[in-house]
Order: sequence, then structure tokens, then C-alpha cells
Amino acid sequence: MSRTEGQVLADVKRLATEYYELTGKPLGVTGEVAEFEAARLLGFELAPPRTPGYDAVGPDGRKIQIKGRRVSKKEKLRQRVGSIDLKKPFDSVVLVLLNMQFDVLEIWEAPRGAIEKRIKAPGSKARNERGQLAVSQFVSVATRVWARDRLGPRQS
Repeated sequence: MSRTEGQVLADVKRLATEYYELTGKPLGVTGEVAEFEAARLLGFELAPPRTPGYDAVGPDGRKIQIKGRRVSKKEKLRQRVGSIDLKKPFDSVVLVLLNMQFDVLEIWEAPRGAIEKRIKAPGSKARNERGQLAVSQFVSVATRVWARDRLGPRQS
């Protein structure tokens, strides 16, 4: 019997959660979970592994870099988004916020121009040299494109 990607992903989420609870260390699957979930929920086609600059292509042909963050409600806006390399080709960046069990909470998308402007703004070494934004900084230039409410997932 052949298993589906969704079934394997459910096992990965469960095992990664259990591993973190046992060891206090992440298993390192957040990015892959975020990519799969963004593609599934937003209709993206995942790019081949190690494609420079982007992780997926949107239905309209946009090249999309996907970032994932596993967050608790308390620390959501204080965490950082992974590095965004402005030298690589991409049209927008999608940030997938996952709860501690790797379920999608929200998905935000920001166009390249807004990301570049925010990263190049004077003031922060992490932002300017490493291309890192706090989740709150990313959200300030992004649009929420998907959210889970108390009754289940919904498009916003």
C-alpha cells in the first residue's frame, strides 16, 4: 500500500513534536512542512530541490520564496524569519506560521519590493547584512493570505 505525501507529513509533524517534547531540540523540518503546506493551501507548484532563490511557483507564474516559523502565541512576533537573499531571483516571500504541533496558523505574503525596502532600511546588522526580519517586521509589509480561525481553516 502506497502512502501519500499528506500521510507522511502527518507522521513527520507528530514525530517532530514528540522529539521536541522529549529533547527540547527542534528536528529541523519546519521549512519542509512550511513549503508543503503553502503549496497545498495556496495552490503553488513546488520548485525542484535547491532551486536558487525560490521554493515554489504560483498559479500566475510568480517565483515564491517560502519561510516557515514554528511559534507559540506568546513569542510569535518576536521571532525572526530566516535569511532572505536579495541576490537571488524571487518575486515574493511567503511566511508560514505554524503552531507547536506544526499546524498552519497563518500565511503572510510580501512582494519583493517591500521586502527589499525593509531589509535595506538603516539600523539593524541582522536585517542589513543577513537579510533577516523579525516576524513583526515581515508582517508589517505583508498581506495575510490565509488564516485558521477557531472553526477551522479559512481563506482571508
